[in-house]
Amino acid sequence: MSTVWHWVGFNLLVIVLLAFDLGVLHRNHREVGVKESLWLSFGYLVLALAFSGVIFHFEGRQAGFEFLTGYLIEKSLSVDNIFVFVLIFAHFEVPRKAQHSVLFWGVLGALVMRAALILTGAAVLSAFHWVIYLFGAFLVITGIKMLMTINDVPDMSGNRVTRLMRKYFRVTEGYVGERFLVRENGLRFITPLLIVLVLVEFSDVVFALDSIPAIFAITKDPFLVYTSNVFAILGLRALFFALAGIIHRFHYLKYGLSIVLVLVGGKMLVNAALGPVIPTEWALLATLGILGGSVKLSILRTRGRKPEVAAEEALRGWVPGSPSKEPPVGSADK
Repeated sequence: MSTVWHWVGFNLLVIVLLAFDLGVLHRNHREVGVKESLWLSFGYLVLALAFSGVIFHFEGRQAGFEFLTGYLIEKSLSVDNIFVFVLIFAHFEVPRKAQHSVLFWGVLGALVMRAALILTGAAVLSAFHWVIYLFGAFLVITGIKMLMTINDVPDMSGNRVTRLMRKYFRVTEGYVGERFLVRENGLRFITPLLIVLVLVEFSDVVFALDSIPAIFAITKDPFLVYTSNVFAILGLRALFFALAGIIHRFHYLKYGLSIVLVLVGGKMLVNAALGPVIPTEWALLATLGILGGSVKLSILRTRGRKPEVAAEEALRGWVPGSPSKEPPVGSADK
């Protein structure tokens, strides 16, 4: 059972990691290469596994498996965020160096917003048990919706968030280094980089509405939900730069993620109605199997695919606030 000191101690750890990231690793706002990003991703993974060891030791086997399953689901769903970030950065032609700033502040904002959503969700579930059925049904419906929109081509120029910001704010013609706000001729302007940041934050909130209920399907402990979310988010920026160049090789992972959402939503509904008849260990094994299989299928099916076809496939999917347009003729998977 978590105490206030658990929350304080964990958040101090998060602050130290963020300070290390910003103050040491990216002190000079330099670009981070793929190799360094891979090592950073591995480091965050090791930290999460070490933390799971602490949970196993002090909180027991059940809590340990709940944390691991929640972390695996959240980490996997964060890859879906990466697909969206690639779409956003490609459309707005964001310089690679500026992408680091957007993702750092995006991760910081995501930590705050997800903490609020998790605490709210925990309070609602505690007060109204029937909400668990809404969460479960929402996950199943969301998983099915994701399956249906995997090959959609988003109309980024018609994104509602972008259009609203350009309507109500003065926007500079191009990027001004890594700045979000500038003053020109005595007037305050926002830069396109701020529009990108807001779109990234908005997308994360929308995706959190899927991922947080998914973890509540595994555990009702707010501390485990929060910590598994945070560990997944902390490594998101490093994971993006490690995978951005090869994200098209994981096209079929989207199908696996959709199936996982349906699976955990079904688990939530069944356990709510009949009691804990589906153990967390089964959910963990099923999630590993589905995601591992979809990754393997992705690598096999995209091997040797023409670069232009792979790049076109990488720019498909659903972006929050963007309507869909018809894909080019002949772009469907063979």
